[in-house]
Amino acid sequence: MKEIKAYIKPHKLSEVTMALHQMKGLTGMSVTDVRGFGRTRTTDAHHRTIDDLEDYVPHVKIEIMCEDELVELVISTIEKTAYTGLHGDGKIYVSDIANAIRISTGQRGGDAV
Repeated sequence: MKEIKAYIKPHKLSEVTMALHQMKGLTGMSVTDVRGFGRTRTTDAHHRTIDDLEDYVPHVKIEIMCEDELVELVISTIEKTAYTGLHGDGKIYVSDIANAIRISTGQRGGDAV
């Protein structure tokens, strides 16, 4: 199993969600509004304070747990639908998942996802 975290522009969420809904075998996803900064940021010290939230860029974080065979399809779908061609379109990260447990039934592994 894999965990896919994708950070995308907020205005692309609907398009990405609709594309992922079409994917057979995908069991769901979670979405969180996040803010942050990447490599391209202001170097002006008086604008880089913790309390100055205006320098943070809004993104949406999508989290998906899926079977290994779906990973490349999920990644390519997100890449294609989240792409704007502008700087800062986002990032996708993939991690291994050791186990998953469904609290309501006690199922473990892929069946829990």
